[in-house]
Amino acid sequence: MIYAVIDTNVLVSALISKQPQSATVKVVSGIFNGHIKPVYNDEILAEYTEVLHRPKFHLSDEGITFILDYICHYGIHTDRIPYSGDMPDEKDRPFYEVSLSIDNSFLVTGNLKHFPATPKVISPAEMVAILEKDILTC
Repeated sequence: MIYAVIDTNVLVSALISKQPQSATVKVVSGIFNGHIKPVYNDEILAEYTEVLHRPKFHLSDEGITFILDYICHYGIHTDRIPYSGDMPDEKDRPFYEVSLSIDNSFLVTGNLKHFPATPKVISPAEMVAILEKDILTC
């Protein structure tokens, strides 16, 4: 099982993508097929809710409710672990701090420059490579 905080930009990209083989779609598919256990807190859910409801994304209320309910039901709700370092974008701090709450978890983001450069913070493509390796070893 792979534990990961999914940054909002990855979730949005996957949901609006027309490319079923894109890395973001594969990451979100990894949640639905049980290979990724999403890690979240209330702040992350609130951001998901706010961003996914933006009219420019044209996402249905039913679809948004489905994915958020799925994350809540199958994911891990946890608290933040304070990080004293600087963050390039303070609004991303909850995502990083939640990722610190579970050992060996990842933070999957399309904005690597918004987070401290650590092996914990990875791109969707890097997560896909981890997923493919994990699936092959199972």
